[in-house]
Amino acid sequence: MDEAFKSTIDPTCLQDPPLTMDLIKQLDVFRFCLYFMLTLMPCVSLLLYLEQCAFIYKKLPYPKKTTIIWISGGAPVLGTMACFGIWVPRATMITDMMSNCYYAVVVYKFLVLLIEELGGASDFLQRFSSKTFRIDTGPCCCCCPCIPRVQVTRQMLFLLKLGSLQNAILRTVISVLSLILSTNGIFNPADLKVTGATLWIQLFMGVLTIISLWPIGIVFMNIKSLLHSQKIIPKYAMYQLIFVLSQLQTSIINILAFNGIIACAPPFSSRARGSMLSQQLLIMEMFIISLVTRSLYRRMYDPLPSEEQDNEQNEKEALQTALVEHDV
Repeated sequence: MDEAFKSTIDPTCLQDPPLTMDLIKQLDVFRFCLYFMLTLMPCVSLLLYLEQCAFIYKKLPYPKKTTIIWISGGAPVLGTMACFGIWVPRATMITDMMSNCYYAVVVYKFLVLLIEELGGASDFLQRFSSKTFRIDTGPCCCCCPCIPRVQVTRQMLFLLKLGSLQNAILRTVISVLSLILSTNGIFNPADLKVTGATLWIQLFMGVLTIISLWPIGIVFMNIKSLLHSQKIIPKYAMYQLIFVLSQLQTSIINILAFNGIIACAPPFSSRARGSMLSQQLLIMEMFIISLVTRSLYRRMYDPLPSEEQDNEQNEKEALQTALVEHDV
């Protein structure tokens, strides 16, 4: 029965993704123009990113400038890796792993940025030492409002940093191990059987990612009102959008391709075509995000008001509110 089914479909739909030279030879005018545009977008975003790095390096103090350079490079780097993926289809697994490793570092750096925006770890602890933080935030405990608030201490700050840093370290180690196992056929992204190693490795990395996002949600939820002048909400939105597009969108497309919902289009099998569509979408999306990110990070930063000024401003706002209510 399987032999009869295989004889009714194009043999190329059962083969590995084509080599780069074979792909180039089969490009028609439309595909050539499409690939040219998809290659131009990452090149432009990289040039703009390099100019932004030069501006940030000259204008901003250390260590904030290195943190911002890492974070603002998320979209250009992911777009560039996706560009390599469309030109070298057989290297998609490697480019995806490199993108995920870089984004894992971006996650940690974004937590560092939130702390640096408030003056660094020492000023952060001094500002919040007498306060408590909510920890019932996503993605781990958003459904648990009964969790008590936690006192802000140096140990708590260390645990928050460790929670985000572990993903950057362990994901890199696991990615290298996965590449080694793939040479022996043990790790294969197309093999998601329960008895295989691929499914469990990907589930483990998914758990690491969720744990690394939780500390950022905790810190952001408790300090976002203090960082309106730093445009922290749109920055956080861009950081979250990169995660959704690079992780969830790619996973959904790959699941559809693995189940044969995405049709085969020679010389690409269903799975290879799904991966190709995912890379093409990422290039366009990361190009737009890189432009938005540039407008958010390429600027001078005004110093934040002190805690006393914050208290005075809060008292003035409360007094004005009381006067308005009294007049009414």
